[in-house]
Amino acid sequence: MPDKCPPPLRIAINGYGRIGRSFLRALYESRLEDELRVVAINEPANLESILYLTRFDSTHGRFAPAVEKYARGIRVEGRDIVVSHAVLPEAVDWRALKIDLLVECSGQYGERAAIERFLAAGAPRVLLSNPANSAADVDATIIYGVNQRELNGGQRIVSNASCTTNAAVPVLDLLARELGLEQAALTTLHSVMNDQPLIDGYHHADLRRTRSAMQSIIPVATGLARGVERLLPQLAGKVVAKAIRVPTANVSAIDMLLAFPRDVEASRVNGLFARLAADAASRNRLAYTEDAHASIDFNHAPHSAIIDGSQTRNIGPRLVNLFVWFDNEWGFANRMLDVVRHWRNVKK
Repeated sequence: MPDKCPPPLRIAINGYGRIGRSFLRALYESRLEDELRVVAINEPANLESILYLTRFDSTHGRFAPAVEKYARGIRVEGRDIVVSHAVLPEAVDWRALKIDLLVECSGQYGERAAIERFLAAGAPRVLLSNPANSAADVDATIIYGVNQRELNGGQRIVSNASCTTNAAVPVLDLLARELGLEQAALTTLHSVMNDQPLIDGYHHADLRRTRSAMQSIIPVATGLARGVERLLPQLAGKVVAKAIRVPTANVSAIDMLLAFPRDVEASRVNGLFARLAADAASRNRLAYTEDAHASIDFNHAPHSAIIDGSQTRNIGPRLVNLFVWFDNEWGFANRMLDVVRHWRNVKK
């Protein structure tokens, strides 16, 4: 007789903002709800708002599955999701919910001692939607498509890094392996985020982030270089990065200035990515285009990175300028799903 299908992985989402909601939507859009089942959401907002913002989204449109309220939370396509409104990790009895994995999407936890509060309250494993403060604060930091083989059944706290790191690292990893890479200067053009106000206000210790998000291009601090070096230690000391918030609601880009140890033609760089994007094993994570695109064209794109070959330039024989698009919400949520599926299947 054929083996029975394993029961679905029971998942809780802590923090139901942009990434938490995108994770749920991506799970259903990918038709993975029989394999991965969200059974609980913890979000301080009221239930009516949670229900409404599950159904309607200004960036990603209406949620196709039927969503309704029931006594303990919301019901998606007839399946119950218990909703709680706690602020502290230990205020939810994760053990009683019988979850297999907690997807932490609030972005508020980067130190191991704080993350372990979820474990103490009964969450058996935690996947962070943000980088940890240091490598020691998690058991692993995973960029799917680069180092997912480092996952094992004994790990309890894993980080999915950041959306920008998920876009940059696969690109730099390929170039370092195929061509060698001496230096990289990365400039991220990132859409606005909810730590910025719509009009000037006292929202952040970074004075630039007190300014209206929709009226200015705003430089902000970034840990991208540190994140790249954490995943690709061979590039330690060779990467610099800066980030600029731009007044768009979604989709970001990285402008890369890359130095190689020998002469490299821009056409060769484009060829590497065109071939990789055509490969069945990677086409869902990386795409290549030479069309005349604007950022809106990549809204809801599930890829970690989309190489815009029309913008690849030689600056000198060993210097190449590369331009990479990514949907900072949807692409990242899909990589979280990839990590969850892979982590579920590794042996203890």
